[in-house]
Formats: sequence, C-alpha cells, structure tokens
Amino acid sequence: MSDNNAKTTETNEEKHDFIRAIIREDIAENKYPQIHTRFPPEPNGFLHVGHAKAICTSFGIAEEFAGVCNLRFDDTNPTAEKQDYVDSIKQDVAWLGYQWEGEPRYTSSYFDQLHAWAIQLIEQGDAYVDFQTLEEIRENRGSFKEVGTPSPQRDTSVADNLKHFEDMTAGKYKEGEAVLRAKIDMSHPNMNMRDPVIYRVMHEVHHQTGDKWCVYPMYDYAHPLSDAIENISHSLCTLEFEDHRPFYDWAIDKIGFSPRPHQYEFSRLNINNTLTSKRKLKVLVDENIVSGWDDPRMPTIAGMRRRGYTPEGIRDFCDRVGLSKADGVVDFRLLEFSIRQSLESITARGMAVLRPLKVTITNFEEAVAQWESLKAESVNARFDDANNTLWLTQPKHPNVDMGEREIPFTKEIYIDQSDYELEPPKGYKRLSPEKSEIRLRNTYCLAVTEHVLDDAGEVVELKATIDPTTLGNNPEGRKVKGVIHWVSASQGITATVRLYEQLFNDENPGSADDVHEVLNPNSLTVLEAVVEPSLANVEAGSRFQFERESYFIADSVEHTIEKPVFNQIVSLRDSFKPA
Repeated sequence: MSDNNAKTTETNEEKHDFIRAIIREDIAENKYPQIHTRFPPEPNGFLHVGHAKAICTSFGIAEEFAGVCNLRFDDTNPTAEKQDYVDSIKQDVAWLGYQWEGEPRYTSSYFDQLHAWAIQLIEQGDAYVDFQTLEEIRENRGSFKEVGTPSPQRDTSVADNLKHFEDMTAGKYKEGEAVLRAKIDMSHPNMNMRDPVIYRVMHEVHHQTGDKWCVYPMYDYAHPLSDAIENISHSLCTLEFEDHRPFYDWAIDKIGFSPRPHQYEFSRLNINNTLTSKRKLKVLVDENIVSGWDDPRMPTIAGMRRRGYTPEGIRDFCDRVGLSKADGVVDFRLLEFSIRQSLESITARGMAVLRPLKVTITNFEEAVAQWESLKAESVNARFDDANNTLWLTQPKHPNVDMGEREIPFTKEIYIDQSDYELEPPKGYKRLSPEKSEIRLRNTYCLAVTEHVLDDAGEVVELKATIDPTTLGNNPEGRKVKGVIHWVSASQGITATVRLYEQLFNDENPGSADDVHEVLNPNSLTVLEAVVEPSLANVEAGSRFQFERESYFIADSVEHTIEKPVFNQIVSLRDSFKPA
C-alpha cells in the first residue's frame, strides 16, 4: 500500500470529470486508506473496444491517484466460461499497458464465503428458497405499473429455508427446481429489488472449482460482496448497472461492511458503425464471415491488436472520450485520429506499390553511368554492377533516428496505377499524357515518353526516361511538381496487403435484426503488392508507414519473411479534427 495515495500526477490534474471529483473529495476526507478499483470481466468471450474504456478507466484512475486495481474474473456462470477467455483477457489488459494488483482474482475463490453469507441472510430473515419456476418468478415480479406477487414460499421459516438451501447445495434439486432469493420488497419501484434471485442450481463443472459446487451465485449478489472482500473503494461500472446499485448497497449493508465500497456508473462507449454485441459478432465468426475473433476488422481488443492499433493510441482515445453520465455515440474517426497520432513518431518509412504499373526506364544505363560524377553531396548511393542496381541509402524516418535503409533502383520499376491517368480529373497532379514529368521519391525526375495499352484499353506499361542531373538535385530551367513512390520491379518483394473499411455500413449496426443486412461488402480488400526489400525482411508485428499510402503492420499470424503479409492500420490523414 502506498503512503502517498493523496498525491496525483500532473496528467491527472488535467482530467476533470465527476468520478475524479468524487475521488478527490474522498481523498481530502481520508475516507479510504487507499484508492482501490477493480476490473471484473466475465470470461465468456473476447474483450471489445467498450471494455477498453472500462480497463483504461479503472486501471488509469488507480494509477493517477497512486492506488491499485485488481483484475477479478466474474466466473459465476460455468456454462459460458473458458480458460482460453481468461488467458486472452489477461493478455489484453497487459497489452494495454496495465498491471493488476497481485495475482488475478476470481469470484470463484470466494464461493465458500459467499455461500456462508447466503446462510447468514437466511438466518437474518433476508433470504428464502423459492420453488417457483423461473417463468413464474418473472411473471410474478409485476411491472413498472403493477406490484409483484409474493412467492408462496416467501414466509417459509428460517429453519426450513436453511434445510432447503442445504439440499440445493447437496445437489438434491434439478436445475430450475429451486433458487435462493433475497427478501426485500415485492412492491419496490425498482424491479431489481423485487426479491432478486441470488443463487441457482447448476450441475456444471467449473473451470476453477471443478465439480465442488451444485449452486452458483448470481452476479448481482457476488459482485458487491467480492468488492467488499477485496477492499474496493470505488467500484466503477457502466450506466446499465445504475438500476442495480440499490441491491449492491443492500447486500453490503445486510452483511455489514465498513468502510464500504461504493458503485459509480459512467456512460458506456458507443462508436458509430461498430457492433459490440457478443451474440451478433459470434454469428460472423461461426459463419466464417470474418477469420476469427482476432480478425483485424473486429472491434475486439485482439482484433485491434492484430490490426496494428497501438495501446498508446487506444488509451489516448479513451482519455479523449472521457467520463460522463450521458450516453452518446463517438465518431470512429476519433479512434483513428488517436491511433494515427501514436504512430507518427514510432513507425519506420518504406515504399510499397499496392497496384503495380510497370515502368521501363529506357535510358537507365546511360543515366546511372553518370551518377558518381554528378551526384550531389546529399546523396548516399552505391552501384552494384553485377545486378545493374543503384542502391540508395535513406533514413528509416525523416525526423527520428531509426537508422538507415537501402533502396534498390533498377531499369524496371513499379509505380501505382493511380499515378498515371489517361483522362486525369481536375486538379490531378501526377502523371498523364499532358503531364509527363514527376519526381520519383528519393531519386531522379522521371518523364514518361510512351504508354502501352492492352486490348481493353488499359495502361499496362509506361516507357520513360530519367534526368541524370536530378539525383539529389532540382532540375535546371524547369519546376517539376509532384512526387510519387516506386519500387524496383526486379528486386522488390511480392507481399499480400490487406486494406480495410468499416465492417458495417450502418451507423447503428446493433439496431439491425439481421447482422448480415448491415455488413459492408468492401470491408476487406486483398492485394498482391510489391514492397521494397527493407519492408519484407521484418518480424511479425512490425509497424511501418508505407509512404503516400497508409500505416501497416506485418501480420502477427501469417507474416513470414518468405511470404510477407501486411494489414492496413489506418490511413495517413483524415479531414476529421477532434473537438
């Protein structure tokens, strides 16, 4: 436990929201010995971008106020939980840059204590065993306009309830035959307070406790008491739990804790064109519409990691979204803005031609023969006679020292098909029959002398010349506008490149009954590109800026040096500006 928990970082002082205001007041009043939060995911699936906000909130606030944050798995439903999900959640939290306090915790570790407290509630007259079916219980809860109908077993004696609960625990009842309910108020205006179920019979093997238990606690019962066991001071939840807070407080008060944890709710993260329903996303996985939960188009943290998003960018995004009590929808471009900002200074540069168009430099030998006598001081190059290649040395990043790379320049190169247009649109500044000269990045000025068409009238090759005096120099007597990228045709490396758009073409895909109706058919485009050698000879997970294209990452699953695969992370620029 830290002895300076009242101190906050400079970064924290710049953040002002209602939760931080509450925490600052609690610190001023010495209400808790330490700020202690928790992140309590259920291990029943992969975490998504909404969970990222919850992670950044609980762990981030603990860090800001010199506190600690627990990672606690809400493993109260063994039918839906797997160890694989536990492992993936731990990986996601650690990847985002957070360290939980001590070892990961499990609600199942508290099953003995939670069961003992259930017996305490029965003995206090605050809980009873109900033999109604779940359908009858739902029916008898009433509605917002009608009060509920008490269970026939609501006034059963304490002794009988203890015996019934003992039989439930011993496995004498089938699933659905008996439940333990809190005894509160069947006319309460909050439906969650109308004698909620706190234990149910489940004959299931648990991934942590095996076959020890035949009864399992409900989340609403286990959550507050687990918080109390762990000395949580501020239990941070999203707004859908606001109506559950009265029962949270009821459970804490009935068992008796001081100081007691408090639950605070903030708005969940909603992003346009983004779906976070596990059920609907599972359809995409099961039907192979996506390659898996880590498909780079998926809004899961695993998907964002494989896409190449940075943890720093995601944390910045969550900071920009902030905390409030009002639900809203965030523009997905704000997430892309944060990712783009985080990539600028950490990604090496390189050239990749995504849609190759061959260019033959007809005066290559004569021009390059002059390179040594004409080269400018700013040019660092060497000529490889055996391969007829001019190797140009360039920095890996224009503003950050990341070392250098060598780029092969040869007689035949590729430029992007979009950089030559037979009928250019207005404002077009690249190559066309009317505008034949342009600068090749890092090398010569090139002038197109001829274009070759196929039978369909498409340009399939360009013939061109280079000005030998322009390697590292501006041409004399004319001004050449525009710079395009290129790759050696003979020494470039073929690579698979994946381009992405939003997975859904509807701003609110969650409202669709059928998820297939809102899928974007253009969410994935796969290209056979050509990249400079320095880009191909990298480890999986390496990020780059493909000049004039986008940011990319070498795919963590499929990329090899022999068969490079790159996923688009985000475009180089966007008109979006954060508020």
